[in-house]
Amino acid sequence: MKRVGLIIPSSNRMVEQEMVRHFPDGVEAHVTRLRMTGDHQMSQEQLLPRVREASGALADAKCDVIAFHCTANSMEGGPEGEAHILDAVRDGGAKQATTTASAIRRALTVLNARRIALITPYSQAVTEHEAAFLAEIGHPTISAKGHNLPGSDAYCVASPRFWRDKTLEARNADADCYFISCANTSAFSVIDELESELDRPVITSNQSVVWDTLTRIGWRDMDGCPGRLFRTQ
Repeated sequence: MKRVGLIIPSSNRMVEQEMVRHFPDGVEAHVTRLRMTGDHQMSQEQLLPRVREASGALADAKCDVIAFHCTANSMEGGPEGEAHILDAVRDGGAKQATTTASAIRRALTVLNARRIALITPYSQAVTEHEAAFLAEIGHPTISAKGHNLPGSDAYCVASPRFWRDKTLEARNADADCYFISCANTSAFSVIDELESELDRPVITSNQSVVWDTLTRIGWRDMDGCPGRLFRTQ
């Protein structure tokens, strides 16, 4: 049995519902929550000790890899901030450490995707901040659309069909990849449909972290996981 640890925002209701069931037999996911979004938003300096403690709790559960899984928070401080979060996860005792930002970075690299169409539930300001992170790591966005949904409840209510329609609206012949951001959204069920329609890879935050953690532990069986990303092995 291999074990994956996930540190997620306390408001997230999609990781267990959408993501965890896609880990294959033989891989168990363990989830711990931190209050870090909405009314509980804090500086990275305040967050890092809590990330370290959460990582330690998952290390106690003998997790083989631990991911800090929040897209906006892992990208907020740029590559330097991403590195600080990785250090905090490692300092907590993780055998291997990753973040949502790290997973997206690896996914875009293996897909050879440089120009990105970014679709998010966030405000346009937060979306542009994510676009700046992507540009800084060598993946500029050719479009970056935030849909300004009013918080976690609205993120959870938005259906996969909503994300399908919004991604199709972002269709751009110059895009190498479409990225539906946020770990609190549900889009697994439309990834294959979108890739067929757009003839481009489509990645999401949850899908990328499943792929990233499985590849970090050397897992080869990707059956049941959607998208071209899982066929890059």
